[in-house]
Amino acid sequence: MFVTHLAMVAALITAINVAPQYGQPDLRRDVERIVASGVAGVQARVTGEGRSMVAMAGVADLRTKSPVPLNGYFRIGSSNKAFVATVVLQLAGEGKLSLDDTVDRWLPGLIKGRGNDGRKISVRDLLQHTSGIIDDYPYPTAIASSHQYRRHWHDTYTPQQVISRAMRHKPAFAPGKGWLYSNTGYAALGLIVKQATSRPWHEEVKRRVIEPLGLKHTRWPAGSAELPRPHARGYSVFKTSEGFVDTTRHRDADASGGFISTTADLDRFFTALLGGKLLRPVELAEMRKTVPVARELQRIWPGARYGLGLVQRPLPCGGTYLGHGGDILGFMTRTGVTADGKRSVVISVSTERFDSAKRALQIEAAVDRLVNRALCNTR
Repeated sequence: MFVTHLAMVAALITAINVAPQYGQPDLRRDVERIVASGVAGVQARVTGEGRSMVAMAGVADLRTKSPVPLNGYFRIGSSNKAFVATVVLQLAGEGKLSLDDTVDRWLPGLIKGRGNDGRKISVRDLLQHTSGIIDDYPYPTAIASSHQYRRHWHDTYTPQQVISRAMRHKPAFAPGKGWLYSNTGYAALGLIVKQATSRPWHEEVKRRVIEPLGLKHTRWPAGSAELPRPHARGYSVFKTSEGFVDTTRHRDADASGGFISTTADLDRFFTALLGGKLLRPVELAEMRKTVPVARELQRIWPGARYGLGLVQRPLPCGGTYLGHGGDILGFMTRTGVTADGKRSVVISVSTERFDSAKRALQIEAAVDRLVNRALCNTR
């Protein structure tokens, strides 16, 4: 009787101390919740304990109702910044540039006017969004209706043109004295990579990151507005009350967000990066040094901090995770790797909503729920 009692107590202690682990049914429910929050389709990949789980929900095409493809292609948007930052840090480790170099050292006279001064902005400032440079992107971020999309989906702008438009605005603050997300800063970093290597930034990413890691589904579109097959169609919901507008086709030509990839490739990249396979310890440590993001972004990403091309966020189970998301017409990407590198998650949402701040926060909350549960490994 006493032995039986001890066995019951031991079973109870085990049940209390071992929380149910996050599994395939949980992932499936979470992607369905994201779709229910107001998007067309989702694919998500969770990796841990030497295996990956993948789940899709919603549809790839609202017209045909075809299913979201397994490991389909999508535009990664600003997740691109982590690739560019990795190359810049590799170059710093090789002594080909310094994080403390001024922008003018590499791009003399390009950043000037209205108080902008490339002699006072460092490479580190560009990487960490502490330059104060204000974005003035004509496309795709300025598109606000299906009419504008039809007129401009094929437009392209050089990094020099993008930077020139930004120079029409006074900086938000002196370099290093604040934080403001600046795609223009990464357009400038792409030019700096070319100056330091004599090769376009995307070729350096291919040579230094994509090929060594065997990322066979990560591609530079080279001026094409199309996505490789298979892929879900990307949709945008504007404030013009037009519903879901197919914005799959467009071009994004600079280092702020140009690559196309898959959840499997992004998972391999971020786990390799944070696992020390792409950078030496000293450069990886620099990449992981963070500053607080702007207050308005804290509403969307509570507790977020920004490193050099990486976002750090707290986990409800303790600790933090690192990654970099991306938002671009038609697609929303979120990534995360736990600080110990044992678990990772990549989510691609084939809808961007601009019609309602409340709706956008609901989608973000549903995505966060998946990320937190998957990385904490709790149901």
